[in-house]
Amino acid sequence: MSRIFDFATSALATAARLGAGIVAEQPARRPGRPLELYEFEACPFCRKVREALTELDLEVMIYPCPKGGKIYRPRVKQLGGKEMYPFLVDPNTGVQLYESADIVGYLFKTYGGRAAGPLLAIDSLANVTSFIASSSRAAHGHRARPSRQPEKPLEMYGFEASPLSRIVRETLCELETPYLLHNIGKGSPSREEFVKRTGQELIPWLIDSNTGASLGPDPQAIRQYLIDTYGT
Repeated sequence: MSRIFDFATSALATAARLGAGIVAEQPARRPGRPLELYEFEACPFCRKVREALTELDLEVMIYPCPKGGKIYRPRVKQLGGKEMYPFLVDPNTGVQLYESADIVGYLFKTYGGRAAGPLLAIDSLANVTSFIASSSRAAHGHRARPSRQPEKPLEMYGFEASPLSRIVRETLCELETPYLLHNIGKGSPSREEFVKRTGQELIPWLIDSNTGASLGPDPQAIRQYLIDTYGT
């Protein structure tokens, strides 16, 4: 796939959601430990949860569960009793939730101190536009490919609606590579920490403590690094 076409279809996915998952605001309170989300990138319901996490400026441990995945899908069934996505685990409160609408409501009530905006609160609108967004990316971020697991989770800086970040997340998902997602949407108070840590201002950015790699913002270069390092 050409770079131009890849970016264009990713930008279409962002446009389909009408601006959800772009702007971040300071949450009413931050969890002491990162939230844990079991999901896969192409899932339209998972997208809504990722958008909420961006808007609330919350970090989250992502455990990718693509179709055919054998690493984290069994854990979801073990924890919650069924293989359904998204599945949120909040180690700070002990709460475990399926159903995207319930998860979004929980996040805004528990950490936002405010109600979700209409693009997330009106479930019928959110579902339709999120399905359109998924269809624009075809099978990207949908099915597992052979891979090996890193010893330690990777870290990624980006935000949900970023077309370039999406390309990297899709690859991480397909490889079933766990990663700590640092959400730094537009206006995020966490962006200053990103610049201080990396000396960069552009996203996406990937940090791999297993190899010492720190690279970005070219998503194609990051994608190739991930395939070369963790693909089999």
